[in-house]
Amino acid sequence: MNEKAVNIKKEKYIRHIVKRDVISKKKAWFIRLIAVVLSLLVSAVVIVGITKENPLSVYGGIINGAVGTNHRLWTTVREIVVLLLIAVGLVPAFKMRFWNLGAEGQILIGAVASAALMIYGKSIPAPLLLTLIIVCSMLAGMLWGLLPGIFKAIYNTNESLFTLMLNYVAMQIVTFCIVFWENPSGSNSVGIINAATRAGWFPRAFGNEYFMNIVIVVVITVAISVYMRYSKQGYEIAVVGESQNTARYAGIDVKKVMIRTMMISSAICGLAGAVIVSGASHTISTSTAGGRGFTAIIVAWMANMNPLGMLLVSTFLVFMQQGSIQIASQYGLNENASDIITGILIFFLIGCEFFIHYRIEKTKMEEM
Repeated sequence: MNEKAVNIKKEKYIRHIVKRDVISKKKAWFIRLIAVVLSLLVSAVVIVGITKENPLSVYGGIINGAVGTNHRLWTTVREIVVLLLIAVGLVPAFKMRFWNLGAEGQILIGAVASAALMIYGKSIPAPLLLTLIIVCSMLAGMLWGLLPGIFKAIYNTNESLFTLMLNYVAMQIVTFCIVFWENPSGSNSVGIINAATRAGWFPRAFGNEYFMNIVIVVVITVAISVYMRYSKQGYEIAVVGESQNTARYAGIDVKKVMIRTMMISSAICGLAGAVIVSGASHTISTSTAGGRGFTAIIVAWMANMNPLGMLLVSTFLVFMQQGSIQIASQYGLNENASDIITGILIFFLIGCEFFIHYRIEKTKMEEM
């Protein structure tokens, strides 16, 4: 054997995952766009497999289901603004790295406060009643988020688990209220509250039933954006989120910031309960939140807490969800068919975040 051939080295490449240092907004949104296109293609395959129909005609049905009539259009808009409001409510807590998974419970508690005022305050003048509904729903949500905020700040408890468990407590409170307020029909909701008098209902404006919902969401979205970007408290939230030790070194009262921020976050989620009950459904049930609290987490996270991005993501998810409900009815599918399509969309949207924050790098290695 030739001795010169003993130490021959061969070059070999391996691939491994590394975290991106930075990525441009344009490239990040391009990756998200690819994810949307792929999710639509996979959804089309699933739809064809289930319905045996042309996917183009099915997607036409989705568009028709979401915006095909004036009523469907405004129903879609109503759902978009509610989802956006909840996502905006989660932003302050998430910026602080406080993982508030309790939006569902905070919505339900705000909804309970709204329903109670509608039932027991029907004789109160309309402007005062609406003011009380908005204020009390925010206070109810605030108190529901105050407890995990205090325990996290003082005892460093796990906020994800704490807020998540409070969702189930809130659900049981709603169940109790339904039994207490239950109408003679024996349904699992209290029925339409004040259907004859419309007491406590958000008023129509410019011929639109959901105008006040939109106004509330726009005001809160702008206010939180300004608060987070330009206020001293918004700066403190950002610093605490980056490093609590740095915040303490800068003289920031971390415990105070944590409790205050969680109160703001949960108050907005409580307000969403009022928007749902007084501004849309006019009733309350255990499904009043309808999973929006968890979907809003995806909306806020995918948009990187950006208000315009959250609006785009909310619009896409609600549009597809409302359209999927229509095609499920149109083609006689199981009621869970729309959830399957929505799940496919969310799967791809979550998956694309991996490629935004990480990349696959090829490295040369030498092998004897």
